Amino acid sequence: MNRTTLRSALSLAFVAVALAGCANSKGLDPQGVAVDASTLQAGQSLSGVTLSPAAWPRSDWWASLGDPQLDALIKEALRDSPDMQVAQARAHQATAAAYAADAARMPTVDAEGAATRSRMSREQDPLGQGGRYGTLRSLDVAFNYTFDLWGGQRAAWEAALGQARAAEVDSQAAALTLAADVARAYSQLGQAYIVNDLAQEDLKRTGQMLDLGKRRLSAGIDSDYQYQQTESLAADSNEQALNAAKQLRSASIALAVLLGKGPDRSAEIARPRVLQPSAVALPSQLPAELLGRRPDLVAARWRVEAASKDIEASKTRFYPNLNLSAAAGVQSVLGDAMFGSPSRFFNIGPAISLPLFDGGRRRADLDARDADYDLAVAQYNKSLVRALGDVSDVINQLGAIGGQIQAKQRSADVARQSFDTVTQRYGSGIGNYVDVLTIEQQLLQAQQQLASLNAEQIDLSIQLMQALGGGFAAADVAHAASAHAPLTE
Repeated sequence: MNRTTLRSALSLAFVAVALAGCANSKGLDPQGVAVDASTLQAGQSLSGVTLSPAAWPRSDWWASLGDPQLDALIKEALRDSPDMQVAQARAHQATAAAYAADAARMPTVDAEGAATRSRMSREQDPLGQGGRYGTLRSLDVAFNYTFDLWGGQRAAWEAALGQARAAEVDSQAAALTLAADVARAYSQLGQAYIVNDLAQEDLKRTGQMLDLGKRRLSAGIDSDYQYQQTESLAADSNEQALNAAKQLRSASIALAVLLGKGPDRSAEIARPRVLQPSAVALPSQLPAELLGRRPDLVAARWRVEAASKDIEASKTRFYPNLNLSAAAGVQSVLGDAMFGSPSRFFNIGPAISLPLFDGGRRRADLDARDADYDLAVAQYNKSLVRALGDVSDVINQLGAIGGQIQAKQRSADVARQSFDTVTQRYGSGIGNYVDVLTIEQQLLQAQQQLASLNAEQIDLSIQLMQALGGGFAAADVAHAASAHAPLTE
């Protein structure tokens, strides 16, 4: 075999090996499948609940709770809270990334001018003299453009745009969460005031009992042991009153923190009114319309769409691409000949690239993008299931708590009447101190539980407004109408 034949054989072998090892995406596909909302059954869980097309919350849903101060506090929080500043900054970051991805699709044109003054040595001087000075003046314009033959750059831009839209919706979700947190903290502050009132009322009752016990002890009706029991009860009441005052201060400071202010802001917050729980009703379009009403679901769908675009962009990296570079300008060592014909130059360089072998880098990147898509779909499915579960759970709790409040109110009323009766008998010297102590504790417990149930009802009403999206609508976000598009890669 001569050398020419050997070279030809080696060349063919190299080409065969190169083509056999060409980077390809064969066998790589995402596995994530989005849950169809219509397959999630909630009819039994929501049976007996009123359905109404008008039951979706308004954007200012907290106004239905009936306290103007709460409205002002939520607006203050949405304006000043660091949580909102963080969400808005993240949305800004995502928007900037989308701008960058869009800019990457455009050609680049750069201009450069320069003047270089130099002194030649003898070795540099063609005449071998050295010591001569020269000035090189140049002016050029360069152009570069990578053709998006397979749509990869556009897909990358659309992926970044989807992430920006998701971040924008995330800021809406952050606003909803913050508003709900402020409303719940405000309700907890109102509850703390009520608990403090009950503690003061109990302290007053035990003080009256202590006075009665002292008179009975002086009259020889009760023993020292019985009086000491009353003293112990009064001490417990005093401790509970101190704890209630402490919890009241903590609740007020927690609300000030949510507003993005210092703890002294709490001193300016007046006592909340008794909030009015929202009526239990559900939108008739549930669960289908929930997809466009919950900002976390809309953001999750955008991230699925963005992940599918990332897969498209990654696949195009397996294909050949075309790049065009060009430059033109002038160079001259003589100023008066700067734009003369001998000083002009240009070059143009189209280049085609074909990935042959990269050690599996492109396949690894595509596999990672597939995994990102699967994760985005899984997170969307989780958010959807959780959203419907949130609504069902809150509705069921709201449906039951009304009956609990009525029963506990009756219990508290009976305990109040019993306490008044035994106190009167005890003061007349014919009652038993054990009965007084027992009924007093029953009354305090019933009042505290009733207050807790009322607060829980308000809290559940707030949670329902949040679970239903808090007045958010996907149409309110630019281009978010496609949030209802099928989730396909």
